[in-house]
Amino acid sequence: MVVPNYTYLKLKMSGPNGIITVDSTFSHTFMCDHEHFELATVVINLSVLPQLGESSTPIVPDSNKPTPSIGFHPLKETKVVGIDPTNPTKMVRIETQLPAK
Repeated sequence: MVVPNYTYLKLKMSGPNGIITVDSTFSHTFMCDHEHFELATVVINLSVLPQLGESSTPIVPDSNKPTPSIGFHPLKETKVVGIDPTNPTKMVRIETQLPAK
């Protein structure tokens, strides 16, 4: 039976002469976690990416064709207010009609 304690970065297990405690540093623990993350990412990508490639069709957008403009359209009436007098480009939009509360 092994008891990991992630808070103190210790691993305790029963031994022939009592409890065996294995200590670690935060940097070593972080390095091991990072390596395991990279390994898991590679394994998942090796198994999932080929399936995604087979099930999808690549689409190459036409760079010569203009894209439709999808802009911000407020639902209510708004007013533009400058927030920095020294920089006129910093502005916010606020509602002009406040609820009566």
